[in-house]
Amino acid sequence: MLKHRVPRVLVSGFLLAVAVSGLSACRTSPNVAAYVGDAQVRVTELDSAVEGRLADKDISAYADGNKDQFTRRVLSLLVQEDVYAAAAERYHVQVSDDDVRARIAELLGADNPDDVYSQLAKQGIGREDVFENVRQQLVRQRIAAAEGKADGLDTAALQARYAAVRESLGKVSFGYITVPDDATAAAVLAQLTADPTSYAALAAAYAGPYTLAALETRAPDKVPSVLAQGITAAAPNTGFSTAVPEAGGVVVTFVAGTVYPTFEEVRPDLEKEAASQADTAGTSIVDGVRKNLGVTVNPRYGVLKDGTLVPGGGVVDILGDNAAASAAAPATSPSTTPAG
Repeated sequence: MLKHRVPRVLVSGFLLAVAVSGLSACRTSPNVAAYVGDAQVRVTELDSAVEGRLADKDISAYADGNKDQFTRRVLSLLVQEDVYAAAAERYHVQVSDDDVRARIAELLGADNPDDVYSQLAKQGIGREDVFENVRQQLVRQRIAAAEGKADGLDTAALQARYAAVRESLGKVSFGYITVPDDATAAAVLAQLTADPTSYAALAAAYAGPYTLAALETRAPDKVPSVLAQGITAAAPNTGFSTAVPEAGGVVVTFVAGTVYPTFEEVRPDLEKEAASQADTAGTSIVDGVRKNLGVTVNPRYGVLKDGTLVPGGGVVDILGDNAAASAAAPATSPSTTPAG
């Protein structure tokens, strides 16, 4: 659900590592909060962004008593926006607002949007933050795909992946019926082999704690250990008998065969896998853009301490090599990247 996923994918945008660096006088204007390559985050822009978020009572309550820390968070987000805008332009990638809305709708699923956004606001996360973060997820994925660093998310690519992993997704369909003796077991097994559809009726006739009322489908490693070897060896629509004194007789196991999920059934998982791979590759590419831009912030907004932008003097490079290493590390989840 979005209330679990979105905060997770936003984490990397809020925990930016920082590294001390030099800064020439021409890039220390008191009216500039941060420089992102040739672009600037003006102090007025930062102030407006902060006040806009604080208009939400839940976000205001979150920031109450520590507005400076909240301001540093918002500054990090604004810097992040400029970095991603530069990356998208450099790699000729476009993500429309409609693309973002569609992805958010997927992440929300059946959840009530107002409830989800209310919960996020209590964590200091505004709607615009969610929107921008999901946009950045899509930018990462599309940059990776454009650069040939990840499999595509289109149907053809997903179907190719499905074909490659289909065999590993197979589950065995089987059932077992416990009968009193070998003669009965032979008769039951013969009937099942001749007419597999008779399983339910036979199971009802010999109902008990060691009889499955209907065929079940399980992964090979989830079948009862005492039956596993026989199930693996059995051909489809055949079976075998096993004397199990603890069960009170002879267990007749019927193996209907291997069942494979359809492409559409596993498509959501395939999409998540492809998106995760693209996100990882895209993150690495964006990290390179960060380094190249040479992002710095006005010293009034903080200094480096244990990898975090904190109050103090001095000039900091909030998106230097340390930041790249941090961003490349897994988030504390679980999407990014809805979003990721």
